[in-house]
Amino acid sequence: MPNSKIMVADDDSNICELLRLYLEKEGFDTVLAENGALALELFDREKPDLILLDIMMPQLDGWQVCREIRKKSQCPIIMLTAKGEVFDKVLGLELGADDYVVKPFEAKEVVARVKAVMRRSGIQSEKKSKEVSYDGLYINMENYELRVRGQQVDTPPKEMELIYHLASNPNRVYTRDQLLDEVWGFEYYGDSRTVDVHVKRLREKLDGVSDQWTLKTVWGVGYKFELREPSPNAASDGKA
Repeated sequence: MPNSKIMVADDDSNICELLRLYLEKEGFDTVLAENGALALELFDREKPDLILLDIMMPQLDGWQVCREIRKKSQCPIIMLTAKGEVFDKVLGLELGADDYVVKPFEAKEVVARVKAVMRRSGIQSEKKSKEVSYDGLYINMENYELRVRGQQVDTPPKEMELIYHLASNPNRVYTRDQLLDEVWGFEYYGDSRTVDVHVKRLREKLDGVSDQWTLKTVWGVGYKFELREPSPNAASDGKA
């Protein structure tokens, strides 16, 4: 099932990038628009599942964009604005906005609002399953469960999040800095050797489990969860 797509329409590039980082970390796809006219164009082309819409934008403001979208769609809209007056909130809701966030805001709060609005709208905010399974390996992030050859293995939370992130994106190479950003959080300023330590611990649990996959070092770059072609006589242990 594809990830839900969020459009962020704001003429402040810093806000757009900040929200993009937080949203993509939560599994959303993002589309950015720097003005109201582009927001309408991208809405028709990209068909987002929800819009974060700034009020004060060039070319067309958020009120105008909201009006135009409501003529043809009930796509959820969360208004973003530096104005906190009751009149602005009421007007936004009367035009069909689903929620309202006043700047300055915490990006985590915006993500929580996005998830809440999507739940109310009956939209799946991300991949429904939080499970990944391969030959001899089963990961369930709903309850932070790791099973190796059918046996549950006690694993610290960050190791779970790291192996889930890599295994959910097989054969994709990640640098250490990317993994720090996407697993530990982009504001994490720790030494990138933290990633090496966690990979080493995971390998102690996982190496040799299957010849169909491996946690591989890409020298000079970083790491990837590599899927291999299964050997003709390979027997799958599967998940338990």
